[in-house]
Amino acid sequence: MQIRAGQLDHPQVIALLREHLQGMAELSPPESIHALDLDGLRRPEISFWSAWQDEDLLGVGALKQLDAEHGEIKSMRTASRHLRKGVAAAMLQHLLGEAARRAYRRLSLETGSMDGFAPARTLYARYGFEPCPPFADYVDDPNSVFMSKRL
Repeated sequence: MQIRAGQLDHPQVIALLREHLQGMAELSPPESIHALDLDGLRRPEISFWSAWQDEDLLGVGALKQLDAEHGEIKSMRTASRHLRKGVAAAMLQHLLGEAARRAYRRLSLETGSMDGFAPARTLYARYGFEPCPPFADYVDDPNSVFMSKRL
């Protein structure tokens, strides 16, 4: 697996991000969807990576800088045909490494509270993320779970 910076213009990445947004719409009410579209991922405070095996896209992930010491994980998604192969864990390890390189003291995330998000919550907990109150511009939402990890 090779993790590459960027690739937001690659057709496979665009298709996976569309699938990601569609999946969020199937599981969450519109007001509780916090996934970023392509334009959102192109903002200067966002860094984006894609995971590949040769020319096959495995998954994506992004970091949003909230401030000099606090980052947020955004847009973690594994391609459907590559689920349960360690793609999400590899991307999360990459994002944690990047957060450490940036000297963040805290890394946070928002994910869904519904059963469809249970695998994501389990993965994050396995890597030391714990429930926390809403952060940044988020508000309390029964459809969201907020998690954070001190680095």
